[in-house]
Amino acid sequence: MRTRRGLCYPRPADVCVDKLVVKTQDFARDFMGCRKRQRFSPEIAGNPDFFDLLPDDIVISIFSKLSSTVRSPSDFINVLITCKRFKSLALSSVVLSKASPKMFAIKAINWSESAHRFLKTCSDAGNVEACYTLGMIRFYCLQNRGSGASLMAKAAINSHAPALYSLGVIQFNGSGGSKNDKDLRAGVALCARAAFLGHIDALRELGHCLQDGYGVRQNIAEGRRFLVQANARELAAVLSSATASNETTHAWLTWSPHPIPPASQRHPAMPGCPLLSDFGCNVPAPEAHPASRFLAEWYEGRGGIPGPGLRLCSHVGCGRPETRKHEFRRCSVCGAVNYCSRACQALDWKLRHKAECAAVEQWLDEEADGGHAVAGNDDVIAGS
Repeated sequence: MRTRRGLCYPRPADVCVDKLVVKTQDFARDFMGCRKRQRFSPEIAGNPDFFDLLPDDIVISIFSKLSSTVRSPSDFINVLITCKRFKSLALSSVVLSKASPKMFAIKAINWSESAHRFLKTCSDAGNVEACYTLGMIRFYCLQNRGSGASLMAKAAINSHAPALYSLGVIQFNGSGGSKNDKDLRAGVALCARAAFLGHIDALRELGHCLQDGYGVRQNIAEGRRFLVQANARELAAVLSSATASNETTHAWLTWSPHPIPPASQRHPAMPGCPLLSDFGCNVPAPEAHPASRFLAEWYEGRGGIPGPGLRLCSHVGCGRPETRKHEFRRCSVCGAVNYCSRACQALDWKLRHKAECAAVEQWLDEEADGGHAVAGNDDVIAGS
């Protein structure tokens, strides 16, 4: 068949993917000759696979969008097992550098050397979430303190707020070293940077440091302002996520002049954390970071004991273990719980411990060995 412009279509019996004969004409409509146009994809017998006709840069662009929006690691694994070309393109540095945190939500029970290599490949590609997740796993689970801290520092240099906050917690506690390795000023500076980037736990930690004069000059009014701002940001984050998922928020914003009852008295179908109990709001507990969930699952599978004489942070959404005895602070009222930070203490107080804390007449005093108490009935932390 011949078009008006003189191009010749190949006959059905002569269909070829990589060789297409094109004929041209002059103005007198006489044929001047023909030429061959080469395709990038190889010749395919039978029906052609149109995915093979797509250039690599378009496929990589599609995979980059996919990796940044996946909801679980399995979504990305399904791409890798499709074909060899998809696997090679999906593992390119451009795709891995844009992967979302949920792509690294590996369960501790599924941890293997191949999962370790995959996280290492993503971190080498420049993915800050992979640097932070692998850094937390190496520092707290694999006991590789230097490499873990280096990876978290790499993420922090790229303004990764959770990495900045985790390094601040390490400085506050002197994790991985002795009690003399604590650097309170460095911890405050790291939390301040993370709070500036919008990290809610860092903002809450900074507020408590200002109230208590811990590592910074005491300023009760400024500390209280930071705590209120942290609660407001947390409420805004919950409302925005609920709006995106079309959930109802009416029950969260019911105001009452009476204090919110403890968790045991609430309706079981409405679990929540009264983080804004000062204002009568009851919002769900924040979702833990995949790295924190990995730490909690890792030590839960080992009986909840990170080592002889060591304890885990009592906040269920944290998962951080002690790296030496009496590293974490404990509740000054009951002495039964301990926390890696003031932010974890504040969250766990309103989520669970407020209904369980009871004064004990006598408990083992470990302050001489390095233990420090946290005021469990503080009017700001406890929300009373």
